[in-house]
Amino acid sequence: MDTKKMIMIALSVAILFTQEQIMVFLPNISFTVVLIVVFVSVYSFKESIILITAYVILDNIYMGGMNPFIIIPMLIAWYLVPISYHTILRRTTNEVKLALFAFVFGFVYGWVYIPFRMIQLGIAEFWPYLLADILFEVIMASFGFLTVLWLFKPLYKTMDEIIKSKKLIASKNYK
Repeated sequence: MDTKKMIMIALSVAILFTQEQIMVFLPNISFTVVLIVVFVSVYSFKESIILITAYVILDNIYMGGMNPFIIIPMLIAWYLVPISYHTILRRTTNEVKLALFAFVFGFVYGWVYIPFRMIQLGIAEFWPYLLADILFEVIMASFGFLTVLWLFKPLYKTMDEIIKSKKLIASKNYK
C-alpha cells in the first residue's frame, strides 16, 4: 500500500470517528453508514478491512474500554459492509440499491449484538431484547437509507476524484 492510500485511510478513520463523536448525543443517528459505504466503494477490500478495524478500535478505546462483548459484534457487523459490497452487491454504485442495503444493515447491525449482549447480561430470552432494541434499529435503518440515498453519489464522486488524482485534495475548476 502506498503512502497516499495510508494517509487517505487515516483521514477516513478520522472523519468517521469525529462525525460520530459530534453526533453521539443522538441515538443511532450518524453518518457512519453512508461514510463506510462510500469508503468501501473507493477502497479495495483489504483497505476497507483495515479502515474498519482502525475505526472500531479507536472508537472503543475512546468510549471507555475494549469490551470484547462490544468490539467483536461491532467488527463483525461493520465487516459485513465490505463483504457484502464486494460479493452480493457486486461493487454497485447505484444509490438506490445501496440505500436498500443500508436499510437492511440497520437491522442486521442490531441483531449481531443480540447473542453477545445476552451472554454478557445473562438474558435467557431473545424477544425482550429484540423488542427493546427495535426502535433504535428502525432509527438506524431509516437514517442509513436516507443518507445513502441522498449523499452517496456526491460523496462517492468526490472520494473517487481524490483517490484517482495525484493530489490529496479535490480540485475543480469553476468558470
